[in-house]
Amino acid sequence: MIDPKQLLKSWVIEALEDASGSASLVAVSKSIWERHESDIRAAGDLLFTWQYDVRWAAHVLRREGLLKRAKESPRGIWELR
Repeated sequence: MIDPKQLLKSWVIEALEDASGSASLVAVSKSIWERHESDIRAAGDLLFTWQYDVRWAAHVLRREGLLKRAKESPRGIWELR
């Protein structure tokens, strides 16, 4: 089984791609929930941690160079590189 935290990284990228490369945390979360609610509900404890885990995923994606660093983006906006 794929680690749910790894899935969240791909879901963050998917949400940002759907938003033309940049969106707020709220918009990313809404997009993920709309597309993957059943997956989140079926993944056990992920239902209770997914919003925290989305932030973790963004942090990792920044370290991996896939998202712009927070200093490079407008406040509260996540952007793909």
